[in-house]
Amino acid sequence: MGLLARLRFPPGVLRLGMNLWPPFVGAGIHVLEISPDFRHVVVRLRRGLLNRNYFGAHYGGSLFSMTDPFYALMLLHNLPRGYRVWDRAARIEFRAPGRSDVFARFALTDAMIAEVLAATAGGAKYQPTWRVDIVDAAGTVIAAVDKTLYIRRAPLSDKLPSS
Repeated sequence: MGLLARLRFPPGVLRLGMNLWPPFVGAGIHVLEISPDFRHVVVRLRRGLLNRNYFGAHYGGSLFSMTDPFYALMLLHNLPRGYRVWDRAARIEFRAPGRSDVFARFALTDAMIAEVLAATAGGAKYQPTWRVDIVDAAGTVIAAVDKTLYIRRAPLSDKLPSS
């Protein structure tokens, strides 16, 4: 696991860092909110000259990017230490052209966390798929993204110091 994944940043620090991250800055992606318990995240994609496609709507890659790390980060901060969590796969379905700022609202529920803990209790991997809708200010769904995570408790040998 990488160094940054081992650190547990407070939500405000993580939000600031993500808002300064060059791929997000360049795409017009802005993290508006990370709740103190890492259970809710709100992300905005501004419509600008640099992230429009040929038809004047949001570029699909930017829509996809605005959903990239959030479920994994939220879950990492809500599981006990010793879990491996990363994005495994994703699928996007474009539903309407985005011609204004759009938003993705992520929610991690008690039931989702309980499901992960139960499925991984014996050391098995678990790969849930969770949906997030990208909507405009009027609530019109612009795209639906299904995110598949890979979750597994790290083997004991990964937790013990080397001799």
